[in-house]
Amino acid sequence: MGVTDPGLGGRAGMVFRFPADTTSEFWMKDTLLPLSIAWFDADGAFVSRSDMEPCPAGTVICPTYAAARPYRLALEVPLGGLDQLGVAERSRVSLSAACS
Repeated sequence: MGVTDPGLGGRAGMVFRFPADTTSEFWMKDTLLPLSIAWFDADGAFVSRSDMEPCPAGTVICPTYAAARPYRLALEVPLGGLDQLGVAERSRVSLSAACS
């Protein structure tokens, strides 16, 4: 990603939306800032969350981060940002039409 601004340019985070349920894992290759991630299912229900550390330059195999079960949406924010947004075990997410 190459992003170095801890405030992500004034944005709260990034949303990854998948067309079908997936179990794809995330990694932090070329990501310079630690991030937190939360996964949500097709109904917007919280699946799980994790804190992710940058993969050091020159690392051949970066650690991967997996959701607890299949998901449809992932939200990445600066490390600790999920707590600030109130994302927890019983959280639900809904995207507006502008995000579709």
